[in-house]
Amino acid sequence: MNPINRKDLFGYEPDPEYSLPVAYFSMEYAIDQALKNYSGGLGFLSGSHLRSAFELKQNLIGVGILWKYGYYDQERDGNALMKSSFIEKDYSFLQDTGLAFTVQVHNAPVQVRAYLLKPEIFGTAPLFLLSTDIPENDEESRSITHCLYDPNEATRIAQSIVLGIGGGMLLDLMNLTPEIYHLNEGHGVALSFYLYEKYKSLEEVRKRVVFTTHTPESAGNEEHSFELLEEMSFFYHLNQQEVRSLLGVEGSKFNYTLAALKFAHKANGVSKMHGEVARKMWNGQQGVCEIISITNAQNKNYWVDISTDQAINNHDEPAFRTRKTELKNQLFKIVADQCGKLFDEDKLTIVWARRFAGYKRADLIMQDWERFLKLIHNTQYPVQLIWAGKPYPEDRQGIDLFNWIIGKTKPLANCAVLTGYELELSACLKKGADVWLNNPRMYHEASGTSGMTAAMNGAINLSMPDGWVPEFAKEGENCFLITPADQDQPVDTKDRIENANLMDMLENSVLPVYYKDNKEWFKMIKQAAEDVDPQFESARLAREYYELMYKLVLPEKTKERMQLSFE
Repeated sequence: MNPINRKDLFGYEPDPEYSLPVAYFSMEYAIDQALKNYSGGLGFLSGSHLRSAFELKQNLIGVGILWKYGYYDQERDGNALMKSSFIEKDYSFLQDTGLAFTVQVHNAPVQVRAYLLKPEIFGTAPLFLLSTDIPENDEESRSITHCLYDPNEATRIAQSIVLGIGGGMLLDLMNLTPEIYHLNEGHGVALSFYLYEKYKSLEEVRKRVVFTTHTPESAGNEEHSFELLEEMSFFYHLNQQEVRSLLGVEGSKFNYTLAALKFAHKANGVSKMHGEVARKMWNGQQGVCEIISITNAQNKNYWVDISTDQAINNHDEPAFRTRKTELKNQLFKIVADQCGKLFDEDKLTIVWARRFAGYKRADLIMQDWERFLKLIHNTQYPVQLIWAGKPYPEDRQGIDLFNWIIGKTKPLANCAVLTGYELELSACLKKGADVWLNNPRMYHEASGTSGMTAAMNGAINLSMPDGWVPEFAKEGENCFLITPADQDQPVDTKDRIENANLMDMLENSVLPVYYKDNKEWFKMIKQAAEDVDPQFESARLAREYYELMYKLVLPEKTKERMQLSFE
């Protein structure tokens, strides 16, 4: 086929500062409420990255998968408890490129079709989405791209093959030759085997691959048996013994993250703290690349409420309070609609909302139930609490906790649990919150980004000093910090101590300032907004990837050669 002209693809000539061609591989992208192609933070990060790449006119394209049923739709059953629904999605705004090709999965041919999200639709870098749900495939092959993070192990492996090997094939089919292939998390690591077949050298692959790791625990990094992966055609044209020899790995399991670290020229953790954790985690493994830190960030143009931002920048406290009241009332309409509870705009509203994982401790504030009830029934300093978030659809423990919180708070008129936590609800919660609560177990949160966009919208963070928070936090000036327990103690003991520390901070600091010192509260809001932008705005992230990850690779390439790659 004829080469694709990059100006036709992008709609603009990339800025010379960002002329290096990059292909960015991610399993999920949170681009817009209308495109259900994400589950949580990883998607929020990649979506903001593509938006800032567009704003900076970077020479970057995204590669992902088009999920027929998205992640899942979070709804309620007849008892108002959570249920997972899988509803077919259809997007008229995606362009069928007409490009189709074959990927081997389980030594059988699977047809893949490519769709394009053009930059002008939502203001992003071009994004190619791959689908196997086409008539040319049998039902089993079609199901590969049905559900994001399918619980079936073989299907999950097939999804990674389609993303990695299929994505590499697509770029070659279009005569697009990126200088850099950026793996956002390890899901696309099969790409490296495709590149190895192409360049016949591990060193040549390493020159072209960079990797972002998001998981601070060894157990959280995806791995599967060598036998199953070989059987599934994951290693492309290599057998498992050749893979072991190539990467110098032993054992029965193939770890995606470890392999990506060996295939990459450079990798990054997603906060300064996570970079340190990742270096310690993989220290001693031969052949692992350098791991630096590039802290996650979010796109302000997408997330911020303009009127709120203007009021903060103009130091206009009355205008800010007027707008915050309006946004709280918009949020409270959702609360009333879903839960039949009428919240009060004058009361402090605390929001806990994020991916519903156990280590994030949605129920930490409730652990001392009697003390929690005293907080809820406090007439001097009244509070309202809202929870939202999605457990994995097969996570029975997470779903049970979600439903337990619904049951425990059902009699409480000032507590609500909302379903449907996607981009639109996330934005409403951040804009309507007074306090954004973040209380993960220490060193379990690689970065976390929800508090960034909350701060952009005039919500004060009440947080454990984990992930990105230590880089931002000025205790009592731009946020409130929960004091961590001694990390050597048992988990239950740490939870109990940190619950007490959270409640102390609420009762002794947060509530008195909110109700007795409006000027101090607004001063904290202004300081938080100033400290979060530009340091935690995704333009900084997009620039740092070019400066710290991309441009250090292939330094011998001339500018003329680089310009030819996407032309």
